Amino acid sequence: MATILLPLAQGFEEVEAVSLIDVLRRAGIDVRVAHMDGEDDDPDLVLGANGITIQADTSITNVIEEDFDMILLPGGWDGTYILAENETVQRLLKEFQAKDKMIGSICAAAFALKTAGVLGNNYTCYPGAKDEVNHPGYREDQAVVVNGNIMTSRGPGTALCFGLEIVKHFSGVETYQAVKDGMLLEFCD
Repeated sequence: MATILLPLAQGFEEVEAVSLIDVLRRAGIDVRVAHMDGEDDDPDLVLGANGITIQADTSITNVIEEDFDMILLPGGWDGTYILAENETVQRLLKEFQAKDKMIGSICAAAFALKTAGVLGNNYTCYPGAKDEVNHPGYREDQAVVVNGNIMTSRGPGTALCFGLEIVKHFSGVETYQAVKDGMLLEFCD
């Protein structure tokens, strides 16, 4: 079973984070949510962009790259800026890249990948974020782009389909199809 690290920073996009966690866990993938230390009085609780709070499993400072098969970043500009500035997240992104492990981002979080120097030559992100990401290879015509070990997606409306692509990668077509059918996601290809 694959294990995926999903770091959350205050201001994350809730639809993206919850959709990804839900789809991946339905497929039996272990998703561990990590919070950034020092953000709040109760750092285990991370406040999203739209006022929804998520309970994290651990602190990002406790994370060891060897324990995970993928690092997956949700968007939301406030959270993305924190992920792009957090030394531990940036180090982990580089470690995953050096070991050719899977790296994923959705929406504005492509900016954090670019900051770490790991964004692929073909990627997608939220259309309003592409100018700030400012990296060649932006694909506006695809909901999900896979470029080697880098997987990217456009935004909240593509989160379920993005989760399914990750399921397909780690759990195979049969599990992908079972989760897709069970969630009535006919529109995801």
